Amino acid sequence: MERRTAARFFTPRRVARVAILVALSAVGAFIKIPSPTGTVALDSAPGWLAAYAFSPVEGSIVGALGHLVSALSTGFPLGLPVHLLVAVEMAVFVAVFGLLARKVSIWLAIPVGIVLNGVGGAAIMIPIGGVGMFVSLVLPLTVGAAINIVIAAAAGRVLKAAGLAAADEKGGRGKQEKSA
Repeated sequence: MERRTAARFFTPRRVARVAILVALSAVGAFIKIPSPTGTVALDSAPGWLAAYAFSPVEGSIVGALGHLVSALSTGFPLGLPVHLLVAVEMAVFVAVFGLLARKVSIWLAIPVGIVLNGVGGAAIMIPIGGVGMFVSLVLPLTVGAAINIVIAAAAGRVLKAAGLAAADEKGGRGKQEKSA
């Protein structure tokens, strides 16, 4: 029975959508926005968008794979084990954002996602680099999260208004995903 459920989830349309969004994450890794705290890349916006517009599971997959592709493009600067941990962290943060956006409100999900990614993302580095690493990462991660999440929320609202997104649990606009 589980196999049939997984087969229904991984429809060709869903797999293609996830692949396209992961590719957009790779492209976003090369789009740098200068900020007072360094540069901010647009690599996580597709993951946040997928969680809001399609499903938290799709968002988690895009968020995790998108981070790994982005880190690969810079040579895994923190080492592969750390980036694998960050990929899992991104999957969880994006899923929480998607659940809140779809079941409660996008207006609650936005600040929660920013805090999770900005503060939580920096906090996971304390055992590795100490409090100094946390302090040096919290501002750029928070700025980056804010930019990526706001872009994703705006794009998600456009997709929902156009009927191109999956319907959310609280009766929002969008199409119901049909199983194959």
